[in-house]
Amino acid sequence: MAPVSETVCLAAFVVVITLPGLYGLHLFALMLLAMVRKRGVTERQRETVAQYCRETPDEAWPRVTTQLPIYNEVAVAERLIRAAARLDYPRERLEIQVLDDSSDETRALVDRVCASLRLEGHDIRVVRRPTRAHYKAGALANGLRQARGDYIAIFDADFIPEADFLRRLIPLIASDPQAACVQGRWGHLNVRDAWYTQALALGMDGHFGVEQPARAWNGLLLNFNGTAGVWRRAAIDDPRVGGWSGDTLTEDLDLSYRAQLAGWRILYTQEVVAPAEVPADVDALKSQQRRWATGSIQTARKLLPAVWRSQRLSLLQKLEASIHLTQYSVNVFMLLMALVSRSLLAVVPPERFQETLGWSWWLVLFAALAPSIAYVYARWSLERVLAGPIQILKLITLGLGLSLNNTVAVFAGLVQRGGEFVRTPKSGSAGARAARPPYAALRSRLWSVELVLGGFCLVQWAAYLPLDHYVGGTFLLLYGLGLVSLGWHSRPRTTRAAPDAQAARPAQIAARAGF
Repeated sequence: MAPVSETVCLAAFVVVITLPGLYGLHLFALMLLAMVRKRGVTERQRETVAQYCRETPDEAWPRVTTQLPIYNEVAVAERLIRAAARLDYPRERLEIQVLDDSSDETRALVDRVCASLRLEGHDIRVVRRPTRAHYKAGALANGLRQARGDYIAIFDADFIPEADFLRRLIPLIASDPQAACVQGRWGHLNVRDAWYTQALALGMDGHFGVEQPARAWNGLLLNFNGTAGVWRRAAIDDPRVGGWSGDTLTEDLDLSYRAQLAGWRILYTQEVVAPAEVPADVDALKSQQRRWATGSIQTARKLLPAVWRSQRLSLLQKLEASIHLTQYSVNVFMLLMALVSRSLLAVVPPERFQETLGWSWWLVLFAALAPSIAYVYARWSLERVLAGPIQILKLITLGLGLSLNNTVAVFAGLVQRGGEFVRTPKSGSAGARAARPPYAALRSRLWSVELVLGGFCLVQWAAYLPLDHYVGGTFLLLYGLGLVSLGWHSRPRTTRAAPDAQAARPAQIAARAGF
């Protein structure tokens, strides 16, 4: 009989590696669901758009308000506003709202561009508030009270919608009276800026090529992504939904789930793409990931009880919603894998538990390969391009490198209500390496811990290399490379871009956010 210590360590090891494996299995299942439905849904959507455009004269198209929420975006504000003005939509049916909460020279830039476009005949207004109460959610809600449109299109500051964006999305939502929102796909303007922009772009393709279509096309709950989509105003104003709310950091996810709990649907199309900027600065990337991770856990705390009480949702829908809202928690187990998984095996005699260890390592391998296969499929499905093994390794390394950053954000989401919406600074990059963004991203104070933890993973990898037959501990090498790389890129430097009003207070913001 094995000693208790050996059994406990083996059981802990199996638990630590099993949970990430389950998330990998889940992503693989979503890939299969997306594959099965893709052709039929795509053809029906094309037919719907073609028929609507053919049968609806310009004067009968619904009135649309395009909202452009902006806060200190001097590098991209003009590009966004002019892209919105180029939208191919009946001009008398299109209103543009620039929701400008800026406190710097962006204000003057916005006023100048909007004045120029008004002279050209565009219905465009600048909407400002005395305070940034509830941040983006507050700006959208304030603009909605003044909007004249029946449908609300939303674009973040770094997006450049194609001219036919509304012509291809409005028919889908207008033809379905139960549709609250239709989400378009995000494209990427600056994939080649750095290795992590390439990895992040592939990860986003996984979301828009696997997760969103699988959920939307199989009756599962999904989310509006905060931008590059169109909302039906009646759904936002529905008393059962409750409108925009600032009590989480992911107001888009929160509103999406409340709308679906009230009986509305969310549509998704891969056919319509809005190119956007991928964060080309590690601090900006970490800040974005922290906001998404914290906000998704906050939304889970807020809405999962209502999800499970719902009489309208099936058991499968409830299970998928639970995985969806808590998916960032996988970072906690990924971090535990880096910290303790190999050390636990140090007290487990391999000859005594050979069978258990054998299938355990197969599980680790599957947990790594299943998402990789899904991301390869996503890139092929969207662009007809195969993601190579180097791109997959970059994505895995980035995900492992973000594990500490996102784990802290997950715990913040468990205890924090609302919080300061720390927006991701934009550089204006559009395909070539851009100059440093005019605003400094809020730097995480975890960079030194990441370096130490990354070094610890590399030491473990080197120490156990012979015991792992020079193969089994490879994941520790990837952990080490990811953590050290992201930590090094986040280290304090003597020259930084000029901080904006938000980034000038990192200590206070970080303290409130729990970082």
